[in-house]
Amino acid sequence: MRKICQDGRREDDLNRETGGPDLLIRNVHVATMADTGEAYGVVRDGLVAVAGRRITWVGAARAVPREVAAGAGHILDGEGGWLTPGLIDCHTHLVFAGTRAGEFEMRLRGMTYEAIARAGGGIRSTVAATRTATEEQLCDASEWRMKALAAHGVTTVEIKSGYGLDVDTELRMLRVARTLGERLAVRVSRTLLAAHALPPEYQDRREAYLDLVCGTVVARAAAENLVHAVDAFCEGIAFTPAECARVFDAAVAHRLPVRLHADQLSPFGGAELAARYRARSADHLEYATDAGCRALAAAGTTAVLLPGAYYTLGESHRPPVDALRRHGVRIAVATDLNPGSSPVTSPLLAMNMACVLFGLTPEEALAGMTRQAAPVLGLEGEVGVVSPGACADLALWDVDHPSELSYWIGANPCRAVVRGGEVHDHPGTR
Repeated sequence: MRKICQDGRREDDLNRETGGPDLLIRNVHVATMADTGEAYGVVRDGLVAVAGRRITWVGAARAVPREVAAGAGHILDGEGGWLTPGLIDCHTHLVFAGTRAGEFEMRLRGMTYEAIARAGGGIRSTVAATRTATEEQLCDASEWRMKALAAHGVTTVEIKSGYGLDVDTELRMLRVARTLGERLAVRVSRTLLAAHALPPEYQDRREAYLDLVCGTVVARAAAENLVHAVDAFCEGIAFTPAECARVFDAAVAHRLPVRLHADQLSPFGGAELAARYRARSADHLEYATDAGCRALAAAGTTAVLLPGAYYTLGESHRPPVDALRRHGVRIAVATDLNPGSSPVTSPLLAMNMACVLFGLTPEEALAGMTRQAAPVLGLEGEVGVVSPGACADLALWDVDHPSELSYWIGANPCRAVVRGGEVHDHPGTR
């Protein structure tokens, strides 16, 4: 049976008879990131074979069967570098118009993120710019951000709406996210975040806006096949746990999985709410409690850490990484690429921040952008590991060890990416 990718494309059958692989990647060390007990799932002096869009063989080059290596359609010489799964940026807001550089200056003068938001800035200022942009203008404004991620080894990216806060603009943002994936051959997972902030025209009509989101926006996005998941911002400056629960109920009614911006600025019960709905992820979590971490573990919900926002907002309350580890919660890492609190276009920088600011190890950071991020998007086993049967989404790095991916600041050692079995060269900046 042919498998169907999340973007709807057919996958090549692993067993089709080709007389040899379509792509052979040799002269590489492989950080498979498979959960084998070996650090990074390392295969030294390895070889990877690809047929169509799927990996068919991974192992030491000395052990490769003759029929696997013979008659390859294309050979990629890794020149002694490291091959990893393509990176997965599982939390971004990269479709938007305008910037918030002025607010960056305001924060540096001492104004808080909450104060800016309550004064009409923050998310609302981006909403105003995004509502006036056409679909093509949004595509053009957002394309360079997607290209920046792809150049740093990202082969799968999640993109949220949330800067429209009305029916037409929310759906327009989701269509733009879909178009960007098609233009750049990057797998895109689309998330509806209409419950991101209260729009100005509903300032005194919270219930009416929630009625619109739950009764119209979710239904339209689902009916038009524009959305893979539904998210909400559970915080004092956004929506209460009870209000987010209403949004989640609407998502569940349309058989859509849920995610949650949780406990970023205060201990607001977001982790517990996410766990109650068995959300795919709870994101941020700076103020999550031990009880919240325990609930996430029991629910199988992934914690997505977003160090770019922590850094940009000058926060000092770190997420409870030790508690997450102790309770066995999966930990993913993402850029949170957005115009206000995390203008981060490098996944490698996000990994470095996760290590330096939050205390993750380089292996945890890389796992957080590969194997641990895949379940957040419903793609466990499909991407995020280098293993037979997985999609051939890979990144080739000019490094001596995979820990360097979290070590260098400002460099980009990505030499090539393989997306769906197709090789794309990147010069890197190391």
